Amino acid sequence: MIWLELIVVLFFIFLGSKLGGIGIGYAGGAGVVVLTLIFGLEAGSVPIDVILIIMAVIAAIAAMQKAGGLDYLVHLSEAILRKNPKRVTFLAPTVTYLMTLLAGTGHTAYAALPVIVEVSKEGNVRPSKPLSISVVASQIAITASPISAAVVIFASFLEPLGVSYLQLLGVAIPSTILACVVGAFISNRLGKPLSEDPVYQQRLKAGLVKKKGQEEHKDSESAKWSVGIFLIAIAIIVTYATLISKKVGLIENPPIARNQAIMALMLLAAVVIALVCKIKLGDVSNMSTFKSGMSACICVLGVAWLGDTFVSNHIDEIKEAAGGLLNQYSWLLAIVLFFASMLLYSQAATTTALMPAALALGVSPIAAIASFAAVSALFVLPTYPTLLAAVEMDDTGTTKIGKYVFNHSFIIPGTVTIASSVVFGFLFGSILL
Repeated sequence: MIWLELIVVLFFIFLGSKLGGIGIGYAGGAGVVVLTLIFGLEAGSVPIDVILIIMAVIAAIAAMQKAGGLDYLVHLSEAILRKNPKRVTFLAPTVTYLMTLLAGTGHTAYAALPVIVEVSKEGNVRPSKPLSISVVASQIAITASPISAAVVIFASFLEPLGVSYLQLLGVAIPSTILACVVGAFISNRLGKPLSEDPVYQQRLKAGLVKKKGQEEHKDSESAKWSVGIFLIAIAIIVTYATLISKKVGLIENPPIARNQAIMALMLLAAVVIALVCKIKLGDVSNMSTFKSGMSACICVLGVAWLGDTFVSNHIDEIKEAAGGLLNQYSWLLAIVLFFASMLLYSQAATTTALMPAALALGVSPIAAIASFAAVSALFVLPTYPTLLAAVEMDDTGTTKIGKYVFNHSFIIPGTVTIASSVVFGFLFGSILL
């Protein structure tokens, strides 16, 4: 019966991936109905904390976007990229990585993609090089962001095992940064220079390629204030998490737990942005970040609930079948997470659905943390929104999806980056844990 139930789970995940976007959340909920009402399984846990953290963070980011904060960050990024367009393949992923690291969501990369394309063309750099690694960097940075739902929920799984939130970040941040450098190096060696690319030359002759040049921007004071308020909120969150951690122990009986503190401080940041920047709160729900964030909540709700329903009802069988193998070859967890995330389309959903089972099987915290970056393999199937946006925005035709589905511009830089992060994770984990 377990195999039939697993087929049901995989079917609804596949159905969700076919529907696209919010459809994977819908399909996940439908799968829970089938497993519980038809197969008689007990419903698993709903990832309430994950969903609430995403909602709170997105609420603050959307307020910042309404105040012009995201545009301000993009303009700063543009200035950095234009200073050395020949190095755009290395500078662009740095920009998208930092934006995701600070915002806790990879959807902030949308705003930077058109800038990356324009700077690449000005520097005679094949746009596929910086675009591919920049999209990957925006995804893998989720596993290093202090306020991302994936990091926060994973930290809650690790704390009973004696690994703190700060130790997790201490391994994840340097591992993913170095991995992005490796990925950028590989990406920079792929494909011909832009001036020698036949597709680009054809599109240039046909008038399909346009060079916009740098535009004058004047950012408002409210845009700058919104970014400052948001960054202060992040700094307070990290400081508070440090003070209440068992490793530091300066606050032994905290009045509010870390997860709840993140939610409260993000909502507080949104209030302060609204008051200081005088934004119209009725427009916040129309922001692109708000819409994408709320869609992410539905996706996490459905697919993580589906995964937990299956795993929690068969944990003993899973331990018996896979426990010994994962204990002996702990790096296999990274492969499992890699293929799971390419279907689940969410770092938080993949973490919530599989990490508890992996830790229950006896996988060491070091191996779990090292493998954590593999939940970011959202680029494998060429259907993720930021990936598609990069393809659409590259009017040179160098960033593309091949006819064999997997032979697209992102697969090599992405796979190399994740593999490198896992290796670096084991290295830093052995030092810090």
